[in-house]
Parts: sequence; structure tokens; C-alpha cells
Amino acid sequence: MTSQTITAAASGTWKLGDLTVNRIGFGAMRLPQHGEAFAADAVPRDRDQAIRVLRRAVELGVNHIDTAAFYFSSLRCANELINQALAPYPDDLVITTKVGPGRAPSGQWLPHATPEQLRGQVEENLRQLGRDHLDVVNLRIVGTDSIAERFGALAELREAGLIRHLGLSNIRPHHLAEAQTIAPVVCVQNMYGIGASPEQKEFMGICGEQCIAFVPFYSIAGTGRTAGATTDHSPEVHAIARAHGVSAAQIRLAWTLHQGPHVLTIPGTGDLDHLAQNVAVGSLRLSVEERTVLDRLHHDTA
Repeated sequence: MTSQTITAAASGTWKLGDLTVNRIGFGAMRLPQHGEAFAADAVPRDRDQAIRVLRRAVELGVNHIDTAAFYFSSLRCANELINQALAPYPDDLVITTKVGPGRAPSGQWLPHATPEQLRGQVEENLRQLGRDHLDVVNLRIVGTDSIAERFGALAELREAGLIRHLGLSNIRPHHLAEAQTIAPVVCVQNMYGIGASPEQKEFMGICGEQCIAFVPFYSIAGTGRTAGATTDHSPEVHAIARAHGVSAAQIRLAWTLHQGPHVLTIPGTGDLDHLAQNVAVGSLRLSVEERTVLDRLHHDTA
């Protein structure tokens, strides 16, 4: 098989609550624009191109799309692109969104939402996606303060039927424990990849012990973050990539998937070829020796 014919099913599955997803999903952050996400001068992506990428992702078996209302450029909004490309939605498609951060129409970041403002953000996602409920909503936070009031507000919306499942993003272990006293948590979305801190690796293990999905962001981008895939690959990563006949970015993504059956990935792209390469990683199997080399690199750079 070629990268154009391998589907996301090759990555295996995990459950977000009662929703089964393939472990390779799609992140929509980079879809509304070219270049760096959230950049004030970002060039909006061609609408037809973005729609082709989304439809091709679903054709390739992607049934987990990560998005947010604050993913937009001057002309494009990720949620509305998803709506236009994929509605009426396939029965098995799970759309995960995030609330907490907010951006003004100008693109300027706003203070994170208060408990009272979170309902408006949920309703904004519902409206843009054309849904009567949201499959999974992650509360994204900054800092170490209590999340009880904010997570409690989302739990009330879950009880009201506007949200099916709840998750958390950019958190510490004590936030997970606090949230679990309020409502079930189906996923944790944190930055993770080769070079991530030992604390994040430990947290990933805690999630696995509790059968909670761990969903890394920037697993390919690394220190590039919103700018996109890092080009700072070590000789070891390049050597393993050559041995498999794939890119260094695919090796980074494969290593992340190898961290545990509960680890999901959500690489994003606006390019059809990169999309196929990302999905094809689900069939890439690293040897014990290769994983040992990458694990050692991970510890050395963490």
C-alpha cells in the first residue's frame, strides 16, 4: 500500500467516553490560513482547498477532528469550513472543540472566559458547526489555579444535553483530579512529543492507568508550535526516517503513537500530500531498537 491508500484505521482505535475513534485524527488549527496560526498577517487559505483536505481526511478514515471557534483567519473559520465540507456529518465522526480562550474579530486574544461566558462559547461552536450538541468539549486553561467553577459550568451544560463528553487541555495532574470530582473526563489534551518534560510523560501514564485518552498537540511541530512542523530533527530521527523511507515528521508522530494505546494524535495540515503522510503513520511500526534510540533522545532533550 502507498501513503495514499493507508487509512486511519491502521492506527487502531480508542474510546472518548462511548465514542470510538481512530487513533490518528485531524487538527484544524492550521486550516484557516497559510503559515503560522493566529498570526495577524496570515494569508487565508483557499476555501476549496481547505474543504478538499477535510473531505479527503474523512475518506482516509479520520473520524476525530479537533477544532475551536478561535481557530480563524481574516476570512476563514475552521468550524464553518468543517460545517461546509462535512455536513450532514457521518454518524461515526467525532468533533472535539475547545473553550476558554477567546479572540476578538480583529484576532486579538481576549481574557479567558469566565464560567458565565463559557455557555456563550459553547453556543458559538454549536452555531458554527451546525450541531444541536457537541461531542467533546475541552476546557483549555492557562495557569495552575482551580478550575472547579469553570469545569462545573461545562458540567451543567453537559447535564442540559448541549455537550456529550468533557475533556481538559493544557492542564496539570491536580486539575484532572479536581475535575473528576465534578464530572467524568474522557481526554486530556497537552503538549507532548520527543523532548517533552518527564512530568508530561508521567502525566500521560496517569491518564493511561485511568483509561483516559491522552491527546498530544504539537507532537510534530515541537518547539515550532503554531508556526508548524519543526525542522530541527536530530541525526537519529533522520536515520530512522531513511530506514523506513518516510519523513522525519512521520517518525516523530509514530513515536508519539507508540507511547500507549490511549494516546491519540491530531496532526493538522492544509496540504493533501501531508495529510496522507500523517494518516499513513498509523501503519508504521518502530522496532524495539528504534524506539530505544528515540526514547533516549527524548530523555536527553527533555
